[in-house]
Amino acid sequence: MRIQLSDHFNYSKLLKFVLPSILMMICTSIYGVVDGLFVSNFVGKTHFAAVNLIIPFFMGIVTVGFMIGTGGSAIVAKTLGEGKKEKANEYFTMLICLTTILGIIVTVLGQLFLRPIITILGAKGILVEYCVTYGRIVLSSMTAFMLQTTFQSFFIVAEKPELSLKISIASGITNMILDFVFIAVFHWGLVGAAVATMMGQIVGGVIPIFYFAKKNNSLLRFTTFKWNFGIIFKTCTNGSSEMMTNLSSSVVNILYNYQLMRLAGENGISAYGVIMYVNFIFAAIFIGYSMGSAPIIGYHYGAANHSELHNLFIKSIALTAIFSVILTICAELLSLPLSRIFVGYDKVLLDMTCNGFRLYAISFIISGFNIFSSGFFTALNNGVISAIISFARTLIFQLGSVLILPFFIGLNGIWLAIVVAELLALFISIYFFVSKIKVYHY
Repeated sequence: MRIQLSDHFNYSKLLKFVLPSILMMICTSIYGVVDGLFVSNFVGKTHFAAVNLIIPFFMGIVTVGFMIGTGGSAIVAKTLGEGKKEKANEYFTMLICLTTILGIIVTVLGQLFLRPIITILGAKGILVEYCVTYGRIVLSSMTAFMLQTTFQSFFIVAEKPELSLKISIASGITNMILDFVFIAVFHWGLVGAAVATMMGQIVGGVIPIFYFAKKNNSLLRFTTFKWNFGIIFKTCTNGSSEMMTNLSSSVVNILYNYQLMRLAGENGISAYGVIMYVNFIFAAIFIGYSMGSAPIIGYHYGAANHSELHNLFIKSIALTAIFSVILTICAELLSLPLSRIFVGYDKVLLDMTCNGFRLYAISFIISGFNIFSSGFFTALNNGVISAIISFARTLIFQLGSVLILPFFIGLNGIWLAIVVAELLALFISIYFFVSKIKVYHY
């Protein structure tokens, strides 16, 4: 029996509805991790460092897809809750076209200015050439990757989260199989990793186009539309928090790499790369939950169903607390074996990575609440509050921490910067949760 956005959600039904989104985000994270795994073990740590240096640039580009997907899906869900299905489909089609146009533009600009961008990111000598080799190939599929991230949110609104999961799995399997073939069998090195990533992203971005272009049994389909710049502006402002989260992460990662290069050299960047790969997977659980629950929250907000909003809020806070404790314990227990998978061939690098991961993992006890709070207010179509939380959490507090803490406690200050940033952001999240109860009646 299909779960509908208009349903009442108990814990079982809520988990069943958001689970595909959680698994989808984990799959998306894993196939990015696989590149690093194969490059580190089959090509070398210098090439691995090159991949880690350029990843923030790619994540900066794909923030546009996250922005349109999260901001637009909240608007479409609210419109569906108001009973305006045709209007919702017009908005949906328009936003997918917008993503495609912006994807082409940023891809062209990225190809034109790739080398100077890589230099700004801190690459020197042979690292520049490795980054250019990897970057030019992956850039060619950026439009598809942006579409994939946008469709992920809209599949949930369409009440088809399980279909999005299947497409993400297909995308991930494509990437992983081709990584093995191109790197381990054909020995193509960075070129093989880049081509595998490119093919996986194309699978994830193109298949949804065919689904929504034909008649289907979901709430959404492609239709004719007229450009509505008011909705586009609202989408961008509403989704700006998610864009800020990813864009800020890219900026912060660049600063982390700079500080690590200064304090620990190439080993520091490689260690941080491993921590980020594992962090992507752990954070994917919180992001997936937030993404999966947002359309439900947006729908009931549009329908003015305050009792169900309260129900969703309470249950979400409880589930986030449970996930936070479990993930933090797992991260601490698995820090050594997870680090060994990537850099077990180098004892010095392994020790640095394991120590950094254990300190960084403390943040998991807090970060889930901040991720949910930002997504919650996006679902309520309050992009301003969502952006404030994200901006403070992912940029202001992290920049300050990663710049200041190393002066007092050295390399450990870099690993603990995220913990301080999440703790400070938690106070902001709590403030907005408490102060807006009477406004949204959750």
